This record gives sequence, structure tokens and C-alpha cells, in this order.
Amino acid sequence: MRAIDTLRTALAAILAEEGLAWPSKTVIKPPRDVGHGDLSVNTAMLLAKEAGMPPRALAEKFALKLFEHCPDLERADPAGPGFCNVTFNQAFWRRTVCDVEAAGENFGASCVGQGRKVLLEYVSANPTGPLHIGHGRGAAVGDSLARLLRKTGYLVDTEYYINDAGRQMRLLGLSVWLRALELVGRPVTWPEEYYRGEYIRDIAGKMLAAMPSLPDLPESEGLERCYAWAAEEILIGIKADLRNFRVEHQSWFSEKSLLGRGAVDAAFAGLAKAGYTYTRDNAFWFATEKLGDDRNRVLKKSDGSLTYFAADIAYHHDKFERGYEFLIDIWGADHHGYIARMRAAMAAMNRSADSFNVVLVQLVNLLRDGRPVSMSTRAGTFETLADVIQEVGVDAARFMFLSRKSDSPLDFDLDLVKQRCLDNPVYYVQYAHARIHAVLRRAEDRGITLPKTVTEEALLRLDTPEDTGLLRKAAAYGDTLAAAARALATQYVSRYLTELAGLLHSYYAKHQVIMSGDMPRTTARLALLRAVAQVLRNGLDILGVSAPESM
Repeated sequence: MRAIDTLRTALAAILAEEGLAWPSKTVIKPPRDVGHGDLSVNTAMLLAKEAGMPPRALAEKFALKLFEHCPDLERADPAGPGFCNVTFNQAFWRRTVCDVEAAGENFGASCVGQGRKVLLEYVSANPTGPLHIGHGRGAAVGDSLARLLRKTGYLVDTEYYINDAGRQMRLLGLSVWLRALELVGRPVTWPEEYYRGEYIRDIAGKMLAAMPSLPDLPESEGLERCYAWAAEEILIGIKADLRNFRVEHQSWFSEKSLLGRGAVDAAFAGLAKAGYTYTRDNAFWFATEKLGDDRNRVLKKSDGSLTYFAADIAYHHDKFERGYEFLIDIWGADHHGYIARMRAAMAAMNRSADSFNVVLVQLVNLLRDGRPVSMSTRAGTFETLADVIQEVGVDAARFMFLSRKSDSPLDFDLDLVKQRCLDNPVYYVQYAHARIHAVLRRAEDRGITLPKTVTEEALLRLDTPEDTGLLRKAAAYGDTLAAAARALATQYVSRYLTELAGLLHSYYAKHQVIMSGDMPRTTARLALLRAVAQVLRNGLDILGVSAPESM
């Protein structure tokens, strides 16, 4: 981030001297060809017409002036139709070590979010059964995204929406009721759509132990008790599974509480006032076609019951009423078609287009012995999140869930992530951190004491291409976090860590760090590696993954 900020500051000063405004479409980023420099900027191309100069000539002018405003530059070259490529000198990159030492766990933090209030809702699984691995991926993405946004200057609250008022909850109560009757020997018929997992039997067994008279209750009372008991027990299990997965929601929001305090009527009134509702065939409709949806949607059916969409509109209206500026929902990819209608609802509430964002999470394909593991929630033949954590550990599960774009299917090889080898993605990154600490311990055993902070002079021996490669990559951590926050893309962080770990492993293979005959170089390299370890640790913390010092 320091490189981009340095170039941006220098360019801003040049534009001020020239009486030119900063173009909103300015892009500062590394060029595609690393041989063209550290950063490339398109400012001259954007301002050529206003400046009355050909883009290339303006780029040449800016390149010359950059040296006056940025003494850390080694090169500044005009390129193409109006780009300017810049290369920073070695001293600039060496100061990365000092930056890391000064900031510590806050290295990479920024003010990208400018203190915007965000409500991040994720997991929000119906409390009809244990969390499965799909929920686990959503939990990892949501928790990591919350950590990322907080680190980049957003004020983030997290919430779990408990769908405890819908049809699936009624099916849960019916399933436990039938299982309880079955356990006492009464004949039952199981509809296909009911839940039949072993956990339903366990819940029914616990209820019978506590209430032996349950099967003799009137069916309506028995169903209500089964529903309430099962929902509470499953929710307790969900909370425990999430805690074990290093996930904590600050708020648990009940759909029942939403419906019980007039939130739906308040949302309907707002839509009606904006002119987006009408009544037809005794049903209450939302004219979403006017707002980009493919058809209008029913909110209240002719029998008076609410659609799921109605409750969802009320819930999001309530979020805004609580003072949040920016809503992020993490949904399963099967909800993709739901986005347009929710965006229509946001527009009808007079909310800006960027105030509501959805991050989609695709399916996880578990592999064991090279073969897919089949899963079905209703049949109860699924891998729970708790099972996966027990088998591979929290670190491996979280890193794998975050290793690819969340809206891409993920093949999760249970056998691979348990291996202690560099083919294992999480081991590859964690081992880089542990490897550095092993070197630091060896140095200490030899009586080499590295000060808590080093001077720029002590880093002069960082002069090889590999030294510079590690320094540049470490320096890019803040830019990576900023880009990931803007894109709501946590996989940027896991990819960055994998690349940084790769550079570290290559460096370790090529260069001796502790050299008894060259203490200045030893000190410089130890300081570099210690800084890289800090960056790895910071990045792993964003992912909710530990950074072991030995493996």
C-alpha cells in the first residue's frame, strides 16, 4: 500500500501544480509484465485532452516531474498510449521491514471503509438439523469477510437470521413427533419430505425421556412441543459448532420476533407509499418489474399467509432502520435468482445500489479416497461441519473453504489436507511461518540476538533479487487487503498467502540465512524473515487460521 500511496501523493502534487483535477478513473496497479516496473498509472491518458497535449507527451512530462516529488524512484518511463511505469529503488523496498516492525499485527490495515456501518448476515441456516459442510463454507467466508472489513476500516456487526417461522420448521416438528411415536411402537408413515436423520431419533429419544406422556398428548400440542424442543436443541448445537469453528455472531435475529412486532406491515407501508404495490385476486403484490425483476411478486397470498419474500423484505427494511449503511448477505448459490427481486426491494426503499450486496457460496464436493462423498440432508446421510472439523481440524477446513472464489464449486480432498506435505495448501502456508521461526530459534541458539526493530542501515545487505522479491510481496499485503475488501473476495488473501509462502520456500532453498562469516547479512536476512512471518501471521488471522511456530 505504501508504494501506491507514495505514487498517488506525488501525482496529486504534480496535478495541483499543473492546475489539473485528479481523474476519478485513475488506475494505479502493477503492470502485467513485471519487467515494466513496480506500478503503472493511466493519469496522462485520462488528462491529455484537458491538458491540450498528446497522451504520450503528457506521460513523459509526468515521468520527469515524478523524480522531483518522489526521491524513492529508480525509474519513471512513459509507456504505450499514455501510461507511466515507475520502479522504486532498493532503499524504498527495504523500508518495508521497518514498516512491518512498527505496525506489527496492524500491518496492512487501512481506512478503505471510512467507518461505514456494515451488517454482515451469514450462515442463517434453518435450525432443522446440524450444520453441513456447505454451511461451513459460508461460515468461513462470512467470518473471514468480517475480519477483513474490520481491518480495512469498516464498522462491522455480524448476524445470524433464524428462520424459525416457516414451513421447514413445521416439518421438523412433524418429523420429531412421528419419530417419537415410532419409538414407542406406534405405526407411522413417513412422507418423503420429512427429516429422517439419526439426529431426529436422538431428539425424539431425549423428549420421551423427559416427557414420557408425549405420545398421549393431543396431536396439536405434541407437535408444538416437538417443534419448540427440536428448534432449541438444534440451535444450541449450531451455536456450539460455530464456536468450535472460530465463528461468533454478535446477534441472533429470530424471524418470529420480526413477524410479531409489525415489521412486515411497516415494510409494506413503505412500498405502498412509493407506489410499488397493488392488489389482485385478493393477493397483495409488489411491482418488481418496474425495478428490473423479470416479473411481479406476491407478498401476501389470497389466504392471508405471507411469502418468504415478504418476510425477507421486512427483515432488510429492519436492518436499515437499525442504522446500517451497507448490508452484506452471504447466500447459497441456489439463491442466485433471488438477487434481482431483493435489489428491486432495495430500490423501492430508496436505497443506493451499493447499499446491498450478496456474496454467493457454491457447493463443496467432499472427496475421500478419491471418490465423492454423497450427501442428503433430509435422509440424514451428510457430512456435518462437526464431523469435518473432527477429521481434518479447524485450520485445514477454514483454509480450504477460503482457497477459491466462494461462487465456484470446491473439491475438498479430506485425505490431502491431513498430509504433512507441501502439496497440502494449508500446510504449505503454515509451514512457511513455522520454517521462519525455526531459523529464528537456530539464530538464538547460536547467540545471535535480533533487536526488536532494525535500522535502515542494518538492511543494506538485502541486495539480491530474491530479497527484493520477498520485500515487494510483503509490501503488497495492504493493497491485497484493500482490493479484497472492495471486491468482498476473501480468496484474494489466501491466494496472496500462498504466493508469499512460495517465495519464502524458494528463498530458503536458495539462500543461507545464518552465516557466521557475514553477520551484517545474517542480521538483515533474519529481520526480513521475521517481517515475512508477521505478514503471514496477519494474513492467516484474517482467514481465522492459526500460525504455528513449529510443525
